[in-house]
Amino acid sequence: MVKIYGIPNCDTVKKATNWLATNGIVYEFHDYKKKGISEQKIMEWLGQYPWEKLINRAGTTWKKMSDQQKAAVVDNVTATELIINNTSLIKRPLLETDRILALGFDATEYAKIFVPR
Repeated sequence: MVKIYGIPNCDTVKKATNWLATNGIVYEFHDYKKKGISEQKIMEWLGQYPWEKLINRAGTTWKKMSDQQKAAVVDNVTATELIINNTSLIKRPLLETDRILALGFDATEYAKIFVPR
């Protein structure tokens, strides 16, 4: 089963969940705001993607951070600490099964992942 991580009021997450539902993809939703995220899960993701891709540096949360906070993120350890305290920094949505399938929403990419040829 696909697990989708995000926050329910995010427009991009809404687009992704609508696309999944429309295409008959069963998924489980994990709300960062309510459930948080474990250090172990973040480290698992950072084993698949660099922190520069996992952290949404185009988002409001990142933009509101001080230059000092941003400059302090230099590796997986510092990225993990920041993400645990600011789950909204994780690029949304993140889809996974036994590995990350997609970061963000792109209908063309989702079709390549989920729709059989």
